[in-house]
Amino acid sequence: MANPVNPIQQDSGEPQRERRPRVLKGGSIITGIQNSEVGCTLRNQHDSGAELKIPLESRVPDRFLLYVPLDGIAYRCEVRWRRNDRVGVQFTGTEPKPKLHYG
Repeated sequence: MANPVNPIQQDSGEPQRERRPRVLKGGSIITGIQNSEVGCTLRNQHDSGAELKIPLESRVPDRFLLYVPLDGIAYRCEVRWRRNDRVGVQFTGTEPKPKLHYG
């Protein structure tokens, strides 16, 4: 039986996923198509990416700008995975607040 204080670590051969602190932040996906925006919610966020909750009917391109008013910056994003109303993105850089955004 494993000691609960020091559980036995199983090496599955797969890389460990980065710990993603849970957050609840509003954001805007700026697609660049005629200044269109899609509202979203950041469910977790870390230095290199985030998980976004988006409306099911939304079409989100593979690359876009994610403006997070609480952070005051925009993240250049690349989609890594999609599941129903969730999208996992990798941050590829940052930009200042977009001029066209009203928030």
